Amino acid sequence: MSEGAGSGLRRESYAAIAAFRLELRRFLAFSEAAAGRVGLPAQQHQALLAIAGCEAPPPVGFVAEQLLIARHTAAELVSRMVEAGLLSKTASPQDKRRSALALTPRATALLQQLTAVHLEELRTLEPALARALARLHGPTPEA
Repeated sequence: MSEGAGSGLRRESYAAIAAFRLELRRFLAFSEAAAGRVGLPAQQHQALLAIAGCEAPPPVGFVAEQLLIARHTAAELVSRMVEAGLLSKTASPQDKRRSALALTPRATALLQQLTAVHLEELRTLEPALARALARLHGPTPEA
């Protein structure tokens, strides 16, 4: 099959997207396993990363946006993380009706450990990811 249903897409386009998705899945599988080894579900790890990357303590809605989940699902996730001693939840300084989230020292330690191994894995995967991305732009001459 060289074209996609009259769209003019070539087999190479499908292969390029498949290769890129494979590299992403490899990284995600690594990430989920690494988080699991320290006792964190992948979704909690992602929430911790998002919160740690904020300049100011974010509200629950921010977690929903970053994880692409419904607000009520994010609220449940945050509640579980507070119960697990990973997050603290206080009244927002700007709006006392909203909560501001912050990492606990335990979460900070776990996240530092996970981030170090993730950065190393990304350095390892970088060439494969770069090749996969380059394939999306068409064939390149061999070096």
